[in-house]
Amino acid sequence: MSENENKEELLEEETAEVAEVTEEAAAPEEEIPVGDDENAKLVKELNDTKDMYLRTVAEYDNFRKRTAKEKQEVYSDATINAVSEFLSVIDNFERALAVETSDENFKKGVQMIFNQYLEILKKLGVSEIEAEGVEFDPLVHHAVQQIEDENLGENIVATVFQKGYQLGDKVIRPSMVVVANP
Repeated sequence: MSENENKEELLEEETAEVAEVTEEAAAPEEEIPVGDDENAKLVKELNDTKDMYLRTVAEYDNFRKRTAKEKQEVYSDATINAVSEFLSVIDNFERALAVETSDENFKKGVQMIFNQYLEILKKLGVSEIEAEGVEFDPLVHHAVQQIEDENLGENIVATVFQKGYQLGDKVIRPSMVVVANP
């Protein structure tokens, strides 16, 4: 069992224990045979303590959720920073593969390295932004040129100069494109 699975299992057990204690604390109060004033004072103190306990449990649960979310965001930001640093290397491999060469073994080796980079991106959850032939979206595409083309519809990406990449919904680098019939 991995370390993360162990932590998740312990956290689930702890959450179940807190839920049990909360249910027990929420059980109806039993009357204590004491004088009315003293009884009312003790019941009020018990209710205040229960309320404070329930609020503390809720605060802890919110803290745990918030911390997990922040941790995921930090991981995502770190991944984006790392990937953006080697995207230029991937671009250069694509350019190298586009050049004709007489040495097929050399080209095959470059292709293998390029495929390894693409596999790394895939494992990290990074995907290429779909661009050519789709409608221009300023959130994921960066228009560097406009053309008139009767074969394409309005605001359709005609050509991609540089591929764009994203991690989930976050854009690492927008696609540099030519837009037809803006």
